[in-house]
Amino acid sequence: MTKEVKPWPALWALVVGFFMILIDTTIVSVANPSIMKGLDADINSVIWVTSAYLLAYAVPLLVTGRLGDRFGPKNLYLVGLVLFTGASAWCGLSSDITMLITARVLQGLGAAMMTPQTMAVITRLFPPDKRGPAMGLWGATAGMATLVGPILGGVLVDGFGWEWIFFINVPVGIVAFVLAWRLVPKLKTHTHRMDWLGIVLSAVGMFLLVFGIQEGESYDWGTIVGPISVWGLIIAGIVVLAGFVVWQAFNKGEPLLPLKLFRDRNFSLANLGITTVGFAITSMSMPLVFFFQMVRGLTPTQSALMLAPMAILSGVLAPFAGRLIDRTNPRNVAVVGLTLLGVSLFLYSKMLSPDISIWMLLIPSAVLGVANAGVWAPLSSTATRNLPPSQAGAGSGVYNTTRQVGAVLGSASIAALIQSRLAAELPHAPGAAASGDFQMSGVLPEVLHEGFATAMSQSLLLPAAAAILGAVFVAFFEKPKPVAAGWGAPTGSVPVVESTSR
Repeated sequence: MTKEVKPWPALWALVVGFFMILIDTTIVSVANPSIMKGLDADINSVIWVTSAYLLAYAVPLLVTGRLGDRFGPKNLYLVGLVLFTGASAWCGLSSDITMLITARVLQGLGAAMMTPQTMAVITRLFPPDKRGPAMGLWGATAGMATLVGPILGGVLVDGFGWEWIFFINVPVGIVAFVLAWRLVPKLKTHTHRMDWLGIVLSAVGMFLLVFGIQEGESYDWGTIVGPISVWGLIIAGIVVLAGFVVWQAFNKGEPLLPLKLFRDRNFSLANLGITTVGFAITSMSMPLVFFFQMVRGLTPTQSALMLAPMAILSGVLAPFAGRLIDRTNPRNVAVVGLTLLGVSLFLYSKMLSPDISIWMLLIPSAVLGVANAGVWAPLSSTATRNLPPSQAGAGSGVYNTTRQVGAVLGSASIAALIQSRLAAELPHAPGAAASGDFQMSGVLPEVLHEGFATAMSQSLLLPAAAAILGAVFVAFFEKPKPVAAGWGAPTGSVPVVESTSR
């Protein structure tokens, strides 16, 4: 029996869980020094706490988007939410760094099951010409989560300990489950065949590439063991990923990555753009937090509050950006947003020094907030505008995959760059060798401040360059096409197969 469901309550229910899983991509950054001290870990090991989560998050996204089409977005979202919430409790109970990294992998798998379903529901419940506000909410959620994460993390670390950045997910996860169970409808499913070879190739290729990049500095970019070298892993990863793309092109069945989606110019450019955003946002927080805590001696809460202007301005301006993209070409908003993102990070890079007034660093934070508001909604709206309902899961899976691939590469790249710059700027400091075993607990001795600040400043140029590259990509967006035929549902309600609302 066909019923009607209001799409906005369904979307808000999903946003609660979506916000939680996205916070976990950045909340750890402010807790890294505390985790290093509490679990007696080195800088490279603690970076794997983030990279393992992002890698486990990114690799399955193409599969989970397809599974959402097959078994229903609601069902897969709820299963992923249970896995994510349980893994969060395990993270908080971890007694060593290996256990924490393992639990973070399970967290990432749960997040991968949830994320594509949020965009799939938007695509299937909202007509293309009415998606602006919905994508504005989605974009505001993504943007706010990446910025609120460090702030919330600072408060929890100072008040209760690093474990509570994970324990907090348990009650939030329970609330999110109840809301999704009651308010999200069951949507029509589409039968799919699983591309098992594609799954294996994409997973192996990504792991080899990310492991090689992140661990390169630890092995001095040379031999790891026997005939296996860092560059051998990186090249092997690239070759395997190239093989994956070739297989997708020649797979006569149902490929994991529908390359025909990329025939749409805007979909292709939006995916390139969101890759650079994921790269920049993920890689920028670690140098900043290490500078605030290790050089300036700020507490986790104080260092997180240095990012408050980002969160405030992003939250205030994102809804306006969502409404604006329904009235104007999203390209204009996206170009300005990505350009400002690059400018703000270049400002940070130029300003990081041991003796700068701490209040001056609120200026690039504010610029970053304005930038963030203009990035997420226009990119996501442009990417999904021309997708037919039957491809909603696949398209959202591809889009979220490219975003997370950017985040994974950003995390791995910034880890390698930080270790490299520390080795160059602090060559005689204990533990600062290129081995990656740089140990930090508490504020660094004053004699090391200048070199450490320089290393963090130089590292920030990487995400800044990624953002500018993204602005170049989205500058080539085509003007949005007219609404596709077949979207005639009223704005306030959409027919679905069965509503489980009570």
